[in-house]
Parts: sequence; structure tokens; C-alpha cells
Amino acid sequence: MNIIDLLVKDAMILNLRATTKEGVIDEMIASLQANNRINDAAKFKEGIMHRESLTSTGLGDGIAMPHAKTTAVNEATVLFAKSTNGIDYNSLDGQPAHLFFMIAAPEGANDTHLQALANLSRLLIHPEFVSSLKEAKTAEEVVSLFAAAQEVQEKEAAAEIKAAKAPKSEQDTKKPFVIAVTACPTGIAHTYMAEDSLKKKAAEMGVEIKVETNGSDGIQNRLTAEDIKRADGVIIAADKKVELARFDGKPMLQRPVSDGIRKSEELITKAMNKQAPIYSSDGQKDESNEEVSGSWANKIYKDLMNGISTMLPFVVGGGILLAISFLVERTLGDTSSLFLFLNSVGGNAFNFLIPILAGYIALSIADRPGLMPGMVGGLIAVNSNAGFLGGLAAGFLAGYTILALKKGLKGLPQSLNGLKSILFYPILGLLIAGGLMFFIVGPIFATINVAMISFLENLGTGNAVLLGALLGGMMAIDMGGPFNKAAYAFSIGIFTDTGDGSLMAAVMAGGMIPPLAIALSSTFFRNKFNEDEKKSALANYVMGLSFITEGAIPFAAADPMRTIGSSIVGAAIAGGLTQFWDITIPAPHGGIFVVALSNHWFLFLVALAIGSAISAIILGLWRKPVTTN
Repeated sequence: MNIIDLLVKDAMILNLRATTKEGVIDEMIASLQANNRINDAAKFKEGIMHRESLTSTGLGDGIAMPHAKTTAVNEATVLFAKSTNGIDYNSLDGQPAHLFFMIAAPEGANDTHLQALANLSRLLIHPEFVSSLKEAKTAEEVVSLFAAAQEVQEKEAAAEIKAAKAPKSEQDTKKPFVIAVTACPTGIAHTYMAEDSLKKKAAEMGVEIKVETNGSDGIQNRLTAEDIKRADGVIIAADKKVELARFDGKPMLQRPVSDGIRKSEELITKAMNKQAPIYSSDGQKDESNEEVSGSWANKIYKDLMNGISTMLPFVVGGGILLAISFLVERTLGDTSSLFLFLNSVGGNAFNFLIPILAGYIALSIADRPGLMPGMVGGLIAVNSNAGFLGGLAAGFLAGYTILALKKGLKGLPQSLNGLKSILFYPILGLLIAGGLMFFIVGPIFATINVAMISFLENLGTGNAVLLGALLGGMMAIDMGGPFNKAAYAFSIGIFTDTGDGSLMAAVMAGGMIPPLAIALSSTFFRNKFNEDEKKSALANYVMGLSFITEGAIPFAAADPMRTIGSSIVGAAIAGGLTQFWDITIPAPHGGIFVVALSNHWFLFLVALAIGSAISAIILGLWRKPVTTN
């Protein structure tokens, strides 16, 4: 399939009227819908805004490529649009965007569609082609430019294949050789732009390069063992996980995919000069040549989230079954088979929480060797009454113990490498981490845990309300991000250690407010939302009632100040009210579906309604009326 087959002349917008990022997106989506290329504008926009929340698709140099792959798309389409004055699109270079390519890919897009989209992305790194598009006056001229550019691209690709098959000259074998892997979350645009940018810059620098792409059409141009062996250095330009173990012992740069597009010369220079940390599949790196790819805070957060996200299915499944068992107990008694069954299954799932948390924190830090000592450390935390905090400590302790062992055993002969994983790491790691947990860390955190629980149990009403308001508000700050997860993890810890669901009521109410408030505001302040927003907001009724805070993210991404600000106020009020009325919910998830398990279910609904109404009113009054051009 050719690129021009995806371009729809009637859908092109050669003079955008919108003056804002969201306005551009709305205008382009409206054109796609008018030309029957999508079947659900709200759902498609949700996909577009989700991609924008990951990182801006404003690539720089005046180009933006918003894209989504969803069932809302009828037929693969590339919508071309231009803005003469330029739009502030939060582009990576901070400059206005003039050319827009909205890519609509159906969920089941076949290889021919995906290849055409990849070819489009590769064309856009050529300044001459981009410049000619900026000067185009008609849709026919745009199509003609793409047809000519694609013809040139096909000839270059054929020449590249021919050159790859030709025997290498002595001069070629003396060239620096660099290998790279490119990948982005959707695998539609950035993956291939980074590939082409690296290849083009390498050709200018006289460097031989081979680039593997991890895109929507799978892995293409896969690197072979011979390629890896021969390479001077490795470039990983990726925003998602790629296979790294094969690069053991090679100098490796790990950067965002956008750096592959915009900083290709820097990456190639460092890779060919081996100015990069040495990658080791067991987690070791050459500290003498280390590059800082992120702060310690980011690393700790990533490790913590690995543990919490893996633990959550046990929390949700086990917690809800336990809560239902208590409901059955009230009706049938504690000797009924149904109660015993639900209580046993839910309780067994719940017993895994802290070992799983600790094990997967350690796994994130030290890879597979960290898993076993981390889980055992978590179990020691449970048995020593160190609770949730002790489990956190066990995970980090086991992970960094294994890292220290890897560094200490680095000088062992290569012939003993096999024994490291099956003997040294498990035994020494377990002895050291387990010993520290048993004799020092466990008792310390047991004392802290008992003191914290005692403090919470003796909180006065005023302090309890403040704590509930704080936790509820945190749930709305970043809607699934670090603040949200910190509040949720704290409440889970208290719930795990004591069985008290009062703080669960606060965070559940706080997490339900943002999507519910947006839905209510779009219903009662209809002049403040455009048609697409109104349709999209309807889904937030269901998401809010289900305790899925992330339903508010597309609105928060488009208008963060008003959406987040209003949500925090209502969420904090609702969280505080749950503590004022002494509401508990003995389930860690479920939203409206577990409210019946509450001791004061009606009051919980009242708190939820008050918080949602306040946020909805603030948002409705704060937003500006929609203007039609």
C-alpha cells in the first residue's frame, strides 16, 4: 500500500482555524468523522489524548503527528493539516507546529497499512520535503509531493538492499559500526522516524549502522549475533521495553525515542567512541563510564511501582472476596460453607500481598536473582509484624543486597558464571538479606508499625478528617501517578495490617471524584464543553462509579489547571467526610459495586455526591465557554 492511498484529499485542512493544541485535535477529528474515517469521535480522541499524555507528539521542526490505534477507526487514514501562523503544541523543541499528520489506525491494521505509516514517518525527517509541504496550496499538490517523495524513497530502499547484499570492501570494514534499536509505545510514527534519522546521520558521518525497529508490524531488521559481536556500541532509543540481554558486555546508550530523532549525531558519536556504560544482563554496569539516565527518586519510584502493580491483583481479588465473605457471614453465619470458602480463598490471596510486594521490588532492582530473597524477606516482615512498611524495606534491602553481591563477585572467573545464579546469589543473598530482616530491620519496623497503628487508632475526629482529606486530595492530584499511588499504597498498608477499611473509604471516594465531576460538569454546564468532550465525558459516569480515576486523564491533559484544581477540592472534601462520619469499606477496589459492604453505605454515597457536585460546579464555573469559529 502506498502512502497516498492513506491520504484523503477531502479530509485535508490547508488552513486550520484552531489556535490551541486541543482545538487542532478537535478540528482534525471532526474532519475524519465527516469523511466517515472514524465511527466514534469521543473514543478516538481518548486514544489521541492518552498518547499525548505519555509524551507530546509535537516532534519539533514544525511537525506534529498525533496518532491512535483503536476500534473507533473505520479505515487507516493520514489526515494532513496546515497552520500558517503555527500552534503551540508543546513540541519537543518548544517551537510552534505548522504541519500536522493525524494518523488513524484501526485496531486490526494489517502489515501493508503499518508499512505505509512507517514510510510516512521516514519521509518527515527530510527538510526539503517538509519545506515543500509548507508551501503547498492545494490538496492535489500535497498528494503530488507525497507521490514524488515516495518514488525517491523506494529507489533509495532498493539501493540500500543492493548495497547490503554486495561484498564489503576493505574500506567498509574499517568504518565504525554501530547498532541501534528504536521503539515507541504505539509503534507507528516515532519508531521509524528515529530509525531513519539515525541512518541518515550515520551516512553523513561515514559510520556504518544497522537499526532494528520494534513497531506495530513487529520486529523488523532484527540484529543478529554477528551484528552485536561486531558493533562498537549500541543505541537503544525506546520508550518501551525491548530485549536487552543479548547486548551483554557492549557499551550501551539508553535514551528516549525522541533523542533518536533529534540527537542522532550525539548518540552515534558516543556509541562509536564507546562513551557509554557497559551493559550486563545480570544488572552490573561499568561505573567508570556511567551516564545518569534518571534521578534516584525516579529509579526508586519505578522499583516501588513494580512491586505495587504486581501486588494489586492480590489486593483486589483477595480483598473483595474477603469483604463479600463478611457480608455472607452476617446472613448465613460463620459456619456456612459459602462463608468458609470465600474467606479461605480471599484470605489466601491476601496473605501473598507483602511477599509479592517485596519480591517484585527486588526483582525490579536486581533482576531475577532478587526475586527469591525479596519474597522471603517480605514473609519475614509478615511473621515479625513489621507489616507493609517492613515489606517495602525487605524489597529494597534484598534488591540492593543482590546488586552488591553482583559487584563483589564480578571478578570471579567466567567459568563460574553459571554458579552465580544458581548458588552464590540465592544462598548469599538469602543469608544476608534474611539475616538483616530477621535480626535488625524486621524488629525495627515492627516497632514503627505498632506505633503507627496505635497513633491512627487514637486520632481525634479532627485529625482523622484532616488525614482523610489529605488522602482523598492526593488521589486527584495526578490521577494514577505518584501522589495517587502513594495515597493508595498507604491505605492498603493500614488495611493489610489492621483490617480497618476507614482510609480505604477516603481514597476510594477521592479516586472516584475526578471522572464523576467531569461527567456532571459536562451535563450541567453544556456551553463549557464541545460536542466531542460531552460525548467522551459520558463514559466518565461509568468509570467514576467503578473507581477508575484514569477516565479523567484526557481532560486533565487538555486543561490541567482547571480539571485537576477542581478535582482536588471535591476529592479532599469527600475524603474528609468519610472520616467525619466514621465510614469504612472493607474492600480495596470496586467503587459503587462494593459500597454495600460499607458500615454506612448511604453516608458514603452522600460524601461522594457532595464532593462530586462541588468539583463539578467549580469546573463548570472555571472553564471558559466554547467558542465556535
